[in-house]
Amino acid sequence: MIIGLTGSIASGKSTVSNMLKEYGFPIVDADLVARQVVEPGSETLEKIAEAFGREILTENGELDRKKLGAIIFNNEEKRQLLNSIIHPAIRKEMLRQRDEHLANGEKTVIMDIPLLFESKLQHFVDKILVVTVSEEVQLQRLMERNQLTEEEAKARIQSQLPLSVKEKGADAVINNNGTLEETRIQLEQILKDWGVL
Repeated sequence: MIIGLTGSIASGKSTVSNMLKEYGFPIVDADLVARQVVEPGSETLEKIAEAFGREILTENGELDRKKLGAIIFNNEEKRQLLNSIIHPAIRKEMLRQRDEHLANGEKTVIMDIPLLFESKLQHFVDKILVVTVSEEVQLQRLMERNQLTEEEAKARIQSQLPLSVKEKGADAVINNNGTLEETRIQLEQILKDWGVL
């Protein structure tokens, strides 16, 4: 079974991902893959340099995220160009990792994809697990974690699909408003219900 794990900013998805790791499930982490595909010498980084110029590389051949960010920040066309290079590479590598785990005999693979719904990747997985919190808790946690003002935190939250929409698309939902123990109990129950524990 391929389980898609998702949530929103400051909903506690990483916490649940770590719990799944403790159970020994292999995890394909979209954020990690996004960094792997642009490592020095990668085909994807080469394509980005061709599209945006060598000046977006640091002296040691790494992606200069600040420079690239400045180029795409106010330019929708350039942003879409970048996405058209990076997104297919991320998807391809995520599927490669997923299939490798399956080939190695794993019965359950977790695909940790923050923007699962936004990127329309539901077809990558068999079940979708959404980690959710109330709006108040989400706002509070984000402000504390990232040292943001209420306005800044709200802007970040609003840039993603509302959790209520994600919950509707989920096969199961973990409510992460409470303690870690309460979250763990919910997770364990879902994994048992799905027959993977």
